[in-house]
Amino acid sequence: MRDVQRLQSQPSSGSMSLGLCFVLVWCTGYIAGKEAVESAAPFTALLLRFGLAAVIFGGLAAVAGQWRIGWRQAWHSAVTGALMLFLHFGAVYAAFQLGAHAGAAALVIGAMPLVVALLAHLGGSERLQARQWAGMALGFAGVVLVVADRVDGATPAWAWLALIVGLLGISLGTLYQKRYATQVDARAGLFLQNATATVLLLPLALWEGLRFVPDARFLLPLLWLVLVNSVGGFALLFLLIRRGAATQVAALFFLTPPVTAVFGWLTLGEHLTWLKACGFALAAAGVWLATRPAPR
Repeated sequence: MRDVQRLQSQPSSGSMSLGLCFVLVWCTGYIAGKEAVESAAPFTALLLRFGLAAVIFGGLAAVAGQWRIGWRQAWHSAVTGALMLFLHFGAVYAAFQLGAHAGAAALVIGAMPLVVALLAHLGGSERLQARQWAGMALGFAGVVLVVADRVDGATPAWAWLALIVGLLGISLGTLYQKRYATQVDARAGLFLQNATATVLLLPLALWEGLRFVPDARFLLPLLWLVLVNSVGGFALLFLLIRRGAATQVAALFFLTPPVTAVFGWLTLGEHLTWLKACGFALAAAGVWLATRPAPR
């Protein structure tokens, strides 16, 4: 508790650096994921991603001798994995199967910081000041500007519903992990999270027929998703949630659509407009307002 209070009351260059690293690592997952699902069924790709990540985290925990974990903490880690990994990613990939466009997904999931802030406020776990609410509004406005040209009326209603389920999964998972699942060793906790998601995804992957093409076009993006996003990205997210308020960590997700747009421009040749650049500036300003320490 003292660590959280200190983080919220004074600047922390270490936490800011972790946050920036997390955003950069997290955003590369959208590029790698887009490449991976071109050669694999979506639930099969997720199954392999989380299954391999579980093996890695399990090995790290075994080497460090961090297998001693109580049933209560094991349960909390499993619930976190079910919400943040299975429900969130599974619902978003299901939405893509149902015809959702990338812009629609970015818009809905981009509202995650607002949902986390509202749920934390209603639950009484965190209280935001007026400047932080203003930052949340600016951040979401930036997301809207970034994805405006990619949202149209072609996304079916069932796909929108799946995206909302994914939004609730990552929002509730962030709050749940902050409240119940940060006291466990990160390696053991992330092993249980990924193992839980793997078990829950197995029936869906079997239903798809475990379809993937074992060539470089699939294996290289999968390797990136496992080592960089699942191992590196979720380890950073675990540390951020442990050290900071849930709403402050969630606010970083406002930066993911604009940073992903920049990565798409650099790696995939996607068009980068002045409207997106303005959205990037708004999102950055919103994150700054939502996460900067309160004046003494």
